[in-house]
Amino acid sequence: MKLVLAIVSNDDSGTVSRALTKEGFAVTKLATTGGFLMAGNTTLLIGVDDVKVQQVMDIVSAHSKKRTQIMPSNASYGVGMYSSFPVEVTVGGATVFVLDVERFEKV
Repeated sequence: MKLVLAIVSNDDSGTVSRALTKEGFAVTKLATTGGFLMAGNTTLLIGVDDVKVQQVMDIVSAHSKKRTQIMPSNASYGVGMYSSFPVEVTVGGATVFVLDVERFEKV
């Protein structure tokens, strides 16, 4: 058995979790925040049999889209001089971890 941790954008989390549920996977959603952009995201916990990991990966990949977004950036030009200018960054997509589960019980 495996535990799939899928970190997806808040914009995609509803679509991803609905698609997983539709295919019969139990999903637990955790609200999380990314460190780089400090943007909200969702971590999905999915327990699956080893043979179904690729199916979960395919669903997450199909419903987690990368996109670009303009974010403000600050630059320092000496003592006390700061300037803010927009920077294009890639957001969305998914970061997925697959972990071995030593023991699983539903009580």
